[in-house]
Amino acid sequence: MAKSKVYFSDLRTKDGEGLLEKLQRMIKRAGIGDIDFENHYVAIKMHFGEPGNLAFLRPNYAKAVADVVKELGGKPFLTDCNTLYVGGRKNALDHLDSAYMNGFVPYATGCQVLIADGLKGTDEALVPVDGGEYVKEAKIGRAVMDADIFISLTHFKGHEATGFGGTLKNIGMGCGSRAGKMEMHSAGKPHVKQEDCIGCGRCSRICAHSAAVVTDKKASIDHNKCVGCGRCIGVCPKDAVKPASDESNDILNCKIAEYTKAVINGRPNFHISLVIDVSPYCDCHSENDAAIVPNVGMFASFDPVALDVACADAVNAQPAIRNSMLGDALAEHEEEVDHFHAVSPDTNWRSAIAHAVKIGIGSAEYELIVVK
Repeated sequence: MAKSKVYFSDLRTKDGEGLLEKLQRMIKRAGIGDIDFENHYVAIKMHFGEPGNLAFLRPNYAKAVADVVKELGGKPFLTDCNTLYVGGRKNALDHLDSAYMNGFVPYATGCQVLIADGLKGTDEALVPVDGGEYVKEAKIGRAVMDADIFISLTHFKGHEATGFGGTLKNIGMGCGSRAGKMEMHSAGKPHVKQEDCIGCGRCSRICAHSAAVVTDKKASIDHNKCVGCGRCIGVCPKDAVKPASDESNDILNCKIAEYTKAVINGRPNFHISLVIDVSPYCDCHSENDAAIVPNVGMFASFDPVALDVACADAVNAQPAIRNSMLGDALAEHEEEVDHFHAVSPDTNWRSAIAHAVKIGIGSAEYELIVVK
């Protein structure tokens, strides 16, 4: 496969042009205008930040991208799907509250926020995965699939399960409904934490396969009947229904790649990644540790795979910041050359890249074009 073009701008500015204008100029140079946006709905997928986390992208960056889309005639909206775990983004109402609290209000971003998989994370589209080895039919938030054009706006950072959270993670995991997220994380099926169950029966009423049963005021799930849809997780008022979360990290990465293909296959897509505030863990945490490397800059490409590799290479080329998780890790293991592996030794981000290339999402080879 030929090298893909990845465009890069550093964070230096000059009189009359700030970072937001520079970002807009870079994505235009990268070719976003080659897409026909006229009167088309445009999903801009990003992470609104878990309450308490301060590493997420500022809403100003979202507005800069949305303004370009509107300038080109498109109808943008910001979107994400609900989380599988307990937190500030588990349902659409809490998710919107969290987004607004972190500044993602229409007056600041210039467009609306839609939670793609609905109130309880069950509004999904079933999307075939062409060539999928682990996933034959991805469960994607419906609003994402209803859009005519897909754009990802990613905060590039470390991740405790996938090595780093980049464009593939933002798209694949981020666009999965609750059932989709469970499918990626789990080889097994959900179970009930008995001490938290109040026997309300909501899981039983929503189960189409009679797998969830309440006996003696406690629910249980018959795995012989369960199909792993995850709807019981979404309706439980006490978060007593838990996913298995037992998939290996390498297979998790492969499933993320396959979900990414389901999202972008067959329609115009474009990808932006900001390598700033590179925290060691995901923005899904309700806190963020110190950045592990200095800020690098802004990247954009039509190829999400090449974009992730370019960002990873850029981070690995940076010195570790002292008094960070990476600085501490390298003090103990000076021979470590991969920053992400140094922070999270049980991860292998290259497995996602290799599988993404194998199933035809993009290329791991790239040409870096600097936009000054």
